[in-house]
Amino acid sequence: MEDLKNIVESILFVAEEPLTVDRIKRVVADADTTEIRAALQALSQEYEDREGGFYLREVAGGFQFRTRPDYTEWVKRLLMPKPPRLSRAALETLAIIAYKQPAIRSDIEHLRGVDCGGVLRVLLERNLIRVLGRKDIPGRPLIYGTTRRFLEVFDLKDLKELPSPEEIESVAREKFDLIEELEQTDAEADSTSEQQPDVANFESAEALTDSRNSGAADQGETEAIAADKDTDGNGDRKNA
Repeated sequence: MEDLKNIVESILFVAEEPLTVDRIKRVVADADTTEIRAALQALSQEYEDREGGFYLREVAGGFQFRTRPDYTEWVKRLLMPKPPRLSRAALETLAIIAYKQPAIRSDIEHLRGVDCGGVLRVLLERNLIRVLGRKDIPGRPLIYGTTRRFLEVFDLKDLKELPSPEEIESVAREKFDLIEELEQTDAEADSTSEQQPDVANFESAEALTDSRNSGAADQGETEAIAADKDTDGNGDRKNA
């Protein structure tokens, strides 16, 4: 199809969420799936070669233009967005659901050791998790899983891009080693400063010593002049 690449680029540019190939095909009915994928691949390569401020990224099962992380600071200055804040409890619960899904509330609370009803409601309101159905066990509890919005927020193509436990442990170990190294450097710096003489106090003590010596010399000179006044030229003491 003529100008297919430009058409795909245009609809991706105005889309507010990642577009799947099927969604693009419904818009561009005259093109087949192979042509659309070829157009997406060509666009992606063009933006990579250009190395501009944004690029075409496959995320959450679709394609979306995204600004490069290198320029996030300037984008924030313009938009001044309010970052979505999640508490530590919400992040822990979201991580459990992401790695253990499909997950039910009792499993999540067993891992966290606390009630998580309120946290689950917050995550549902943020559209980061969704209800997949009910588990066929007594009580028929709700089953939770992550959403496409979750993949968008964390810039993931799919759940396979989640870091493995080994990768998480490696990052945590590197941060722990860095903290230990910084603490050791600080301790060595403190030890060195304790061993070095206090220059200011040393200079003050030296000045005080010089002042005392000077005062003693002045006093001796004064006494000598007084003695000269009390004696005659031959060294005999004058009579009063």
